Amino acid sequence: MADDSSGREGSAERLAGQIEEMVGRAIVGQQRAVQEMLIAILAGGHVLLEGVPGVAKTLMVRALALALGHDFTRVQMTPDLMPSDIVGTYVYDTASSDFHLRHGPIFTEFLLADEINRAPAKTQSALLEGMQERQVSIDGVTHPLPPAFTVFATQNPIEFEGTYPLPEAQLDRFMLKVVVDYPSGDEEDRLLRRYDDGFDATELTAVGLEAVPEIASLERCREEIRAVRVEDEVLGYVSAITRATREDPSVLLGCSPRASVMLLLTSKTLATLRGREYLIPDDVKQMASPALRHRMVLRPEADIEGLTPDDVIAQVLGSVEVPR
Repeated sequence: MADDSSGREGSAERLAGQIEEMVGRAIVGQQRAVQEMLIAILAGGHVLLEGVPGVAKTLMVRALALALGHDFTRVQMTPDLMPSDIVGTYVYDTASSDFHLRHGPIFTEFLLADEINRAPAKTQSALLEGMQERQVSIDGVTHPLPPAFTVFATQNPIEFEGTYPLPEAQLDRFMLKVVVDYPSGDEEDRLLRRYDDGFDATELTAVGLEAVPEIASLERCREEIRAVRVEDEVLGYVSAITRATREDPSVLLGCSPRASVMLLLTSKTLATLRGREYLIPDDVKQMASPALRHRMVLRPEADIEGLTPDDVIAQVLGSVEVPR
């Protein structure tokens, strides 16, 4: 992950390397997806994971939670899931003759909302306040969520029957949309060999997966990220990319100013993980797709032609002048 142009290794770069090595004890391949998820965690954002069943989306989140020493809760989203099933509710205690709060699964550090597009709109919106404000309101009372609260939501890209598409307002709350692809042939062979040797995905501690020793330096890593220098020309490059998505003829709804902010924050995080104290256009280019692909709506004719948001982003990156 280190950038050869840098002569130093900061705590963020070192910690990221340790986390990726630890996660690699459970996950074969998927380095890009793991790195993008880690970038979102360090930048303080939520992640939408898209991939077909069986490509280790849940396992990656569990492994990251263990490596970071965070609590992990998984919720299977279903059409009959109610908002109270997520946030909790007040129940009457006959012993004390009083009501007390029964916490829902949202009161955790890492929440995996599996198949989020299967939950109805009311339940999806129950996550919105927590994602944006890191707090939830239950019967008019506000309850704070843990500072490290992060939502990882999965969705199947090819299954539409019985699903409720996420509204644009909620999609925009996800810092990154990470596409989890099939492993390569060599990676799949190594995966099979690992299971043949006795690997059990339910017993991650058996492969030595534990919190990395330097996890206490997480806040120091975030200080390094905030300190990354951004020249005016590179700052203009970030905003030019998002503005260009609004002007593309294939796009019905382009990226918002929030998209510019998310692209900037994740690009600065990538620069830090590469061992640099300054941002360069290559960082922005690498983060453009995961930061922007879920924030635009294509015109129907573009969909019919098979055009994807990633195709539009590639066109935009080719048309916007790169600062020297």
